[in-house]
Amino acid sequence: MKKFIVTLLSLMFVISGIAFAKDYEVNKKAGDFDVVVSIDKNPPAMGKNNLTIAIKDAAGKSVTDATVRVDYSMPPMPGMPPMNYKADADLKDGKYTATIDLSMAGSWNITVKITRDGKTSKLKFSIDV
Repeated sequence: MKKFIVTLLSLMFVISGIAFAKDYEVNKKAGDFDVVVSIDKNPPAMGKNNLTIAIKDAAGKSVTDATVRVDYSMPPMPGMPPMNYKADADLKDGKYTATIDLSMAGSWNITVKITRDGKTSKLKFSIDV
């Protein structure tokens, strides 16, 4: 009976940890912008991952008049060509959203390109899938 209770409690902790897990989040500067990129899976996983990109200007106001694109790639490996993909982000509720489809496990390079008033700012980071 004691083993059953310990197993049940352990299972409850695991399930509650999954249910309340926070999105994968990156906070960085891109030019004059403060950018927060959130990925709905933590850690990011193979397949479709949804990104939410919040952009604030130097005054702390949300930026809603930019064009945002997400470039993602996996470095070349022996016997494989490099994988390079692009996803346009759409504005929704004051934030930009995009979906990236990570086709295999490994290290991926992510670049968020923000174009506003003819000037492009970039934010770069890497994730492991």
